[in-house]
Amino acid sequence: MTDIAIIGGGAAGAAVFGELLRRRSGQGTVHWITGGPAPGRGVAYATQDDRHLLNVRAAGMGLFAEQKDDFLQHASRSLGQAQGTDFLPRRLFGEFIQAQVHARISEAHAHGVGFALHQARASCVQREEDGRYRIDVDDGQTLTVDALVLAIGALAPRALKTVSSEALDSGAYVLDPWQQDEPTVTPRRVLVIGTGLTAVDTLISASTRWPRAELVAVSRHGLLPFRHPSAPIAPYTYQADLNAALLACDGVRPMIRLVREAITDGTSADWRAVIDGMRPINATLWQGLTPAQRRQFLRHVRWVWEASRHRTAPASFETIQALIDAGRLQVHAARVLAVDGHGPLAVTVRHRTTQLMSTIEADRVIQATGLDTAVAYARDPLLSQLLAAGLATPDSLQLGLAAEPDGQLLDGEGRPQPRLFGIGSLLRGNLWECTAMPEIRAAACRLAQALSEPEGPAEIDAATQG
Repeated sequence: MTDIAIIGGGAAGAAVFGELLRRRSGQGTVHWITGGPAPGRGVAYATQDDRHLLNVRAAGMGLFAEQKDDFLQHASRSLGQAQGTDFLPRRLFGEFIQAQVHARISEAHAHGVGFALHQARASCVQREEDGRYRIDVDDGQTLTVDALVLAIGALAPRALKTVSSEALDSGAYVLDPWQQDEPTVTPRRVLVIGTGLTAVDTLISASTRWPRAELVAVSRHGLLPFRHPSAPIAPYTYQADLNAALLACDGVRPMIRLVREAITDGTSADWRAVIDGMRPINATLWQGLTPAQRRQFLRHVRWVWEASRHRTAPASFETIQALIDAGRLQVHAARVLAVDGHGPLAVTVRHRTTQLMSTIEADRVIQATGLDTAVAYARDPLLSQLLAAGLATPDSLQLGLAAEPDGQLLDGEGRPQPRLFGIGSLLRGNLWECTAMPEIRAAACRLAQALSEPEGPAEIDAATQG
């Protein structure tokens, strides 16, 4: 009998929970510690604004590895009609996750699979002398399990170092774009820090919430995500050859050169097809880089890679472009040097091209810088406790937790922790790209299979290698 716990109530936790329920029968209890009601949505899919669209076509979305068109069928029932090529509201996928979890729970009841849902938060994890893990839950319960999966997902946002305490206390600085109070005075100018996917959704919401407000977006490079094509594009003809050459590269520079050559090789290949065709090998490429080469990528390539790789739905792109064309939205490539005041706030920036400094006054400043996975600085009590206890350690680039390629976490001395795994954004330092649903559902499937091996918990580590 093997008891397993999953900590984290987002999509990654839902995927592991559902995969384990499908594979297990009379093998102990699967505990899902969700930290709150409505598990499965997490930050990504909790929005109720239908203008916040998925950046993957409906046909590519799903929660479990064996699914094909389940999400498309769900969306069609909700909307009356949906196509596999559509970019649908993220709200719909959140509803779909919950429906899929409920279906797996019903199956588990029918087949006698033991499970338990815990809406409280996990506050402490300790490893017992017998190798099992003791988990203290905020509702007073204590669980002891043979294996543990951390699926914590997005960490609570931290204010930029350049934001003064006065600005933070003013109420005019919004740290979390998904949790905004209505201001007492309608803002005349709203400044968004960031130009990635989170910022795009934030700007779209602000444009309708305050229809007369001037909008400003600021990031170091001032680059908005590129656009998905309206219709699917053909794969790059020579993708297999390109991927093999990329895997044989030593370092970032030769990889960039090969990608550029592929995009301009005269075959009229769509550059987006080339980038998308690299998806199956991205984790392997990242793991093949030395720490110095990874730092080089983060410093020089990350900004343009993320804009190219994580593109927006056509409708979202067009909405932002219309705001720019109408003069309502200005996008600045600049570094934020200071945010001061008590409302309106004074945002001091240094512009990238001229290196000149200027101050922008804004009635509301929203930090929309995206995913923060620097666990050493996180305000998450559980992660802080895990690090202090030596059960986990940050990766060297502060992108998440240090881990083996299969997600097995490393302790403070760099040793693999038996039957302690991570999934999703916690593994960015190990996998780089691990937050999108295609990667999450594949990882959840592999992890559930390893944890359900009949050898028993003592053999799980060997079963998950390779």
